[in-house]
Amino acid sequence: MAVITLNMERVSGGAPIFFAENEAEQEQTASYLSKILDAMTHDLGNGIYVIVRH
Repeated sequence: MAVITLNMERVSGGAPIFFAENEAEQEQTASYLSKILDAMTHDLGNGIYVIVRH
């Protein structure tokens, strides 16, 4: 559904991509989006969060 990243060069694709300035902003954005979209947040551990609906 969405991707939240710290580095725009590491992601591409058809899902909306959100850029965060730092890890705190990234976590907050991921949390808000998961609540708004009624979806799950997954931390890939490489500076990228993905929001998916199961």
